[in-house]
Amino acid sequence: MEGLSVVRASPCVSSSAISSKTSSLSCAPSCRLILNPIKNHHTLAAFQPSFHLFASTISLHRASKKNHTARIFLPHLVASMEEVEETYIMIKPDGVQRGLAGEIISRFEKKGFKLTGLKLFQCPKELAEEHYKDLQSKSFFPKLIDYITSGPVVCMAWEGIGVVASARKLIGATNPLNAEPGTIRGDLAVQTGRNVVHGSDSPDNGKREIALWFKEGELCSWTPAQEPWLTE
Repeated sequence: MEGLSVVRASPCVSSSAISSKTSSLSCAPSCRLILNPIKNHHTLAAFQPSFHLFASTISLHRASKKNHTARIFLPHLVASMEEVEETYIMIKPDGVQRGLAGEIISRFEKKGFKLTGLKLFQCPKELAEEHYKDLQSKSFFPKLIDYITSGPVVCMAWEGIGVVASARKLIGATNPLNAEPGTIRGDLAVQTGRNVVHGSDSPDNGKREIALWFKEGELCSWTPAQEPWLTE
């Protein structure tokens, strides 16, 4: 092996202990193997101490433990996402006038939710006031009622696992300028007063609003052929 030399530490070691070129080197307790100082020792980097070899790995492990964030498991949140819910989705007059009904409906269909009610409807003032009764104290309430009753709306009832929260994500933030790209409002709207679509904000409101906008017999109970490929 070039670059290595054997130093005899005791006269008791005979010359026969060192074999020919074809024999392997072996060191007895009385011998020690040293590097030839003439050669560059960096060529034998693989023989560095183990704590050097694994220093980077240990540092990464310690860093990952230091930066580890505890995750909180919320059983009630997971359970709610596994329940079949109902939500009311309405394409507002501006969405209808702009010809966006087909695209908006397709986004919920592609997601995999089940459409159970659909109709084009001219909203009377009394119904609009009942629907938005929680906003009666707001200064913009009269303007909102005029807007919703200014033209036909598309009323929809959708059903699915976690449909309320998921539909809200598909719709996007109330102010379209704050809505993420890819959401309905983020892609198709500019102002809060013309944000094209409404969605129930809770399962309870979903049931209330569906009962408010649909009469008995206007909802369909059916099983989509693709259902086994959407849910387990």
